[in-house]
Amino acid sequence: MKKIALGGSILMAAILIFLCVAAGCSETAGSTDIAGPEDTSTIVIGGKPFNEQYILAEMLGLLLEEQGYKTEIKSGMNDITLYEGIKKDQIDVYVEYTGTAYSQLLKLPPLETWDPNVVYTDVVSGLSEDGITVLCRLGFRDDYTIAVRQDWADENSVRTIEDLVPYAGDMVFGSDLVFHEREDGLPRIEEVYGIAFKDVKSMSPTLVYEAIANEQVDAIPPYTTDSRVDLYDLQTLEDPKAALPPYETMIVMRDEIAEIEKITATLLVLEDRIDTETMRSLNAEFDIDKRDARAIARDYLVSEGLISG
Repeated sequence: MKKIALGGSILMAAILIFLCVAAGCSETAGSTDIAGPEDTSTIVIGGKPFNEQYILAEMLGLLLEEQGYKTEIKSGMNDITLYEGIKKDQIDVYVEYTGTAYSQLLKLPPLETWDPNVVYTDVVSGLSEDGITVLCRLGFRDDYTIAVRQDWADENSVRTIEDLVPYAGDMVFGSDLVFHEREDGLPRIEEVYGIAFKDVKSMSPTLVYEAIANEQVDAIPPYTTDSRVDLYDLQTLEDPKAALPPYETMIVMRDEIAEIEKITATLLVLEDRIDTETMRSLNAEFDIDKRDARAIARDYLVSEGLISG
């Protein structure tokens, strides 16, 4: 009886295997939903140690996880560590800035006029020599800028750095610890626009906002996506002569990862999607509302219909 039962079991198993193969239900044959060897490894996402970088790293992770990938986020890394990490296959993907890549990573010479498209093209070319693919730009820039109080800007119809020139001789500029000395900072603005402030006071980046709110200084150099621009009701000024370098955000990845079409298609949904005001608003949720970066990223992606709720 045991031999008969065993024989029956073997026959039944053989029939089931035959039917499965005939129906095309093999898990490894021709299915685009089943990950190959490269796809099943963990995708390592890098990030720098500040608000929007925490949020953007989580966005990349959530988009990839929605498609079934495993991810690991390594935040808090500096520019050079991330750059070396991606070259050494320790980091797979992260968000970089064109100005940082151009000047700090590739060590390219400063341009007479900072054309964003020229900078981007040179960065794409330079990084490609290191085995790094620039996938796309996200849409916003995190540039240094000049800001004044909104009420003063409205009263005097000041919207650009050029508009500020006639007033600068009576104004005190409140610099962070480096902007007034950086070659691509205040000295460059003074050279290009012929602007001269009555006085320049250097202080910690946090104090410049309190100083302009208390009218101890009249202009400061925030980053364009800094949430405190809105919190302190400031007007950022346009730079029509392109005196300051552009810091456009872009997704960069190892060439080997960029060759996986499913990954690139997944992340390309962020191309030109996030503008400066949106990023500043998301940063405010992190800085002011003290929300978790992953929760901020998830809510944004759900609201945009990019991941399931």
